Amino acid sequence: MFAKINHVAIVSERYAMLAKFYEALFGMKMSGTKNPARAMTVGDGYVGLNINPRKAGRPAALDHFGIEVEDVETVFGRMRTLYPQAAWVQRPSTRPFAGISAHDPDGNFFDLSQKNMTNRHASYVENDGEQHARCITHVALRTLHPDEMARFYSDVFELTPLNSSTGDPNHYLSDGKMSLIIIPWKIDLYMGQSILPTGLDHIGFTVESLAQFKEDLDEIVGVNPVMNPIPVGLGKEQGKRLDLLKQQCPMGEFFFSDPDYTLIAVRQRQ
Repeated sequence: MFAKINHVAIVSERYAMLAKFYEALFGMKMSGTKNPARAMTVGDGYVGLNINPRKAGRPAALDHFGIEVEDVETVFGRMRTLYPQAAWVQRPSTRPFAGISAHDPDGNFFDLSQKNMTNRHASYVENDGEQHARCITHVALRTLHPDEMARFYSDVFELTPLNSSTGDPNHYLSDGKMSLIIIPWKIDLYMGQSILPTGLDHIGFTVESLAQFKEDLDEIVGVNPVMNPIPVGLGKEQGKRLDLLKQQCPMGEFFFSDPDYTLIAVRQRQ
């Protein structure tokens, strides 16, 4: 396996509470970060979830994902040759999850790391094994040119294209455990609801039992109402948003958002 999607990042004003939310509901484990004032990280054994504090001018949102590769020079060579409109920059040594940041030809940015980079710690080295019973299994990206972006992630990172059903406009690529869903972005999809820009759409989790998961969610909120998630689908506008989510994410069976509005799709393990 040349590459793996090894983390997803959220920006939030409530980053410490969100870490506890994902720990309590999904059984994710806290990582030993060197500076907890910088970020909180939790992991599912394979993928890390980095929750970063919000700063001036930066929106609270699902922010980016990270890819770990066997050799970054191979990646650079492929980008130079095949996709010269993509680019990358070296990040400060204080960023344990971002030795390099890059963007695809549509401007969607991601972190890039190599296994032997010296600044790797926390979730980079702690999530390198088997996934927990409840784990992140996909991240979804809205983009203007989905066909070209699917080729980019396949050509550059050797992610494997997965078959989709007839008439499904999405692309699905996998590293063997974690999938990237590439969703076409068109403004007319958002008729009757708030228009979302291109960028990351939602995180997808797989759980051992959807019924048990919903029971646990109710129990957690009963114990700690601060962890109350945000429902999706209430009212006409949110009803249209839920309809679109179901249309664009056939991997999801239950949709809601975390307490800071990051969309989550959950399905039961088959």
